[in-house]
Amino acid sequence: QLHLVESEGGSVQPGGSLRLSCAGSGVAFRGTYCMGWFRQTPGKDREAVAIIYSGDDTINYSDSVLGRFTISLDNAKNVVDLRMNDLKSEDTGTYYCAASQSCAPALLVLYPTTHWGQGTQVTVSS
Repeated sequence: QLHLVESEGGSVQPGGSLRLSCAGSGVAFRGTYCMGWFRQTPGKDREAVAIIYSGDDTINYSDSVLGRFTISLDNAKNVVDLRMNDLKSEDTGTYYCAASQSCAPALLVLYPTTHWGQGTQVTVSS
């Protein structure tokens, strides 16, 4: 059974940077899993911000984070990172790491069965 644990988020001022990490245990990501970072804000549906497919390193980002966020996968450590630069107030939310063996990166979709981390809070405020 795949178990995902995110690192602690944090609070930053607008324009600042944060890095989130997600460590997987129980199953290796390499070659078969799609990994994603999602976020949820009050009153809104959970949205995908970045997806990477471990089989060929295909990556896609939501328009709202393109050019500011970078997703990366370390297969040796079974860790997926999300580096966030030039953070804006609208980036505030709970961020979740997710994994699935079925996905459509171009659509920013992970299909069932999707495994989720516990979520970590990111707050961008002056």
